[in-house]
Amino acid sequence: MKRIRVVDALLRKGMPSLLAACLAWLPAHAQTPEDPVESFAVHGQSTYVWQRKASMRSPYEGPNSLGGGSASSYSFTATVDVGARLWEGAEVHLGGEGARGATFSDLHGLGGLTNGELAKTAGSDMTYYRAKAFLRQTWGLGGGREAVESDMDQLGGFTDKRRIVLTAGNFSVLDVFDGVSVSHDPRTQFMNWAFLTHGSYDYAADARGYTWGVALEYIDDGWAVRAGRFMQPKESNGLPLDTRIGRHYGDQVELEKSYTAWGRPGTLRVLAFRNKARMGSFDDAVALAAAQGGAPDLAAVRREHAKVGLGVSVEQKLGDAVTVFARASAADGKTETYAFTEIDRGVSGGIVVDGAAWGRAGDTAGLAVAVNALSAAHRQYLARGGLGAFLGDGRLDYGTERIAETYYSWQAARFLWVTADAQYIRNPGYNRDRGPAKVFSMRVHAAF
Repeated sequence: MKRIRVVDALLRKGMPSLLAACLAWLPAHAQTPEDPVESFAVHGQSTYVWQRKASMRSPYEGPNSLGGGSASSYSFTATVDVGARLWEGAEVHLGGEGARGATFSDLHGLGGLTNGELAKTAGSDMTYYRAKAFLRQTWGLGGGREAVESDMDQLGGFTDKRRIVLTAGNFSVLDVFDGVSVSHDPRTQFMNWAFLTHGSYDYAADARGYTWGVALEYIDDGWAVRAGRFMQPKESNGLPLDTRIGRHYGDQVELEKSYTAWGRPGTLRVLAFRNKARMGSFDDAVALAAAQGGAPDLAAVRREHAKVGLGVSVEQKLGDAVTVFARASAADGKTETYAFTEIDRGVSGGIVVDGAAWGRAGDTAGLAVAVNALSAAHRQYLARGGLGAFLGDGRLDYGTERIAETYYSWQAARFLWVTADAQYIRNPGYNRDRGPAKVFSMRVHAAF
């Protein structure tokens, strides 16, 4: 807790000065690149995920329980990104998205929810919306050149190894922060929310995973530092955003260092975050319920609070085709989940193998495990019948939520991948009275 209080002070007092210092350091003139760069590009993707949950032990159920019966779920998303280069070092991107789907138990009953795409869905009818609209400005500072691959949200070309990058507008916090290369994209990699990022990283986002804000990065050959501020939703896990970014916000700072171990490259990242919003305190809700009777209710005690947390991640190459990764994170656990999921402590790790190891260069296989935990205050709130954004069995026989996931992604054609996936979840919703939950998935992903 002492470390978390130190992080709280650093983020609260240091974030504005850090951003100002970095902006003041920008060069007056960017270097003139000699290499050709992509001036315009259109990229798109579509992803369909079908999941089947087997029946499980469920002696009782509350309003936010994962149902005990067998059930099916699906999600479909389609995204288009249009990118254009405005001037030297500057590119603008506009992204549209459509989504539809059906969830397990209205997206309740788990800390590690089973499909990272389901947050974007709003029912069985296709919903269309703007997903992204942002400007990225890169100032080159020398140090040699490296290639930038043409892809979603980035134009192909070349950039200096030493550079400053400013990204501003409407995008996802995870587009910039905690970029573990083999465990961050549910469209192509692991599907469970516990593997998208740090489990306790309650990063600012609307209900679809996007927000407005600004991120500033200094990137050198072998290390990087990033800082960003983003809008919070007006209400916990809501869609409308609170535009008062000077009052309610999500701040984060990340340090990244590349290294070599056993002759292979690796990357270490350390992330600290601080959120400011009107949030309910678990202790306040329990105290009010004890005084007035009934179940505790976070909505009755919401006021200005800050949530802080830390996360460490590492990824390491073990061979040309093998990568391992691990994450560990903790938030203070005093207040309700505001924009991500109900995990206060989390560790995860896994291995991903490129199909080149068996002559299938476009294929990928992965295996990962995660252990999620709640703070003491969060447990007490749920045990007394309180409801969270995703949890609420009416009572709680607490146990850590343990998740194992494995997948095989088969490249069926140049732009088409088909994935088989299986997940096993012990103590779903942190309740030893329930489960285990077993979920089997099929995913079809196309991209151009």
